[in-house]
Amino acid sequence: MTGEIPIFLKAEPVFHLGSFTITNSLLLSWLILAIFGIGGLVLSKKWRSIPGKIQAAFEMIVEGVLNLMESVLGNRGEAEKYLPFIATIFLFITFSNWMGIFPVLGTLGIFEGSGRTFVPLFRSPASDLNFTIALAVISIAAVNIAGARRLGFFKHFKKFFNFTNPINFFVGILEFFSEFAKMISFSFRLFGNIFAGEVLLIIMASLLPYLAPIPFLFLEIFVGFIQAFIFGMLTLVFIAGAVREEH
Repeated sequence: MTGEIPIFLKAEPVFHLGSFTITNSLLLSWLILAIFGIGGLVLSKKWRSIPGKIQAAFEMIVEGVLNLMESVLGNRGEAEKYLPFIATIFLFITFSNWMGIFPVLGTLGIFEGSGRTFVPLFRSPASDLNFTIALAVISIAAVNIAGARRLGFFKHFKKFFNFTNPINFFVGILEFFSEFAKMISFSFRLFGNIFAGEVLLIIMASLLPYLAPIPFLFLEIFVGFIQAFIFGMLTLVFIAGAVREEH
């Protein structure tokens, strides 16, 4: 219908591989992974023992991130150990948020149905609740795996299932359900902020194209960065709590 703004809560399918549906959010996540993979190979070949200006700038950023992680974990070795995981989460969420609002990618799409509804080929993965839930599950699973590896399987999971007395048992059950609460909080916070931002940009573009979306575009760039930072930092804080022995 003329005048309608196409806003879909769930990711739209763009094609199928047999019985497997490929959505636009999944397609963009694959594109980002491909960019990361190719970029990593190129940078690894250009890495030098005597750094140039660009490499020195990257090393300063990494050093700053390690100092921040060390302040949370309390140990430099632990910071270096978990840097790849935390940095991967942060970079993947950041670039998925930014590429999801990239103007050129938003114009690529196909028309479907009798009403010729435009379906974009690419959509921010974080605006798909399936993606944010999967990322939250991976994050919390990694937190518990880190705790089990550091303290031992039984010692780590004893905090969830403690039968020494009724109070400790009740506290442990609360801790167990809090892990699921963390997943829900992780997934819905990221999804809500990114999806709301994309809807805001669509509405502004429909009201006054070219001019009105510009300030909101810069706002969403900032929000995308902050949401990735929050997700990464909370994961780091949870890891720090999981690997620390209770006294």
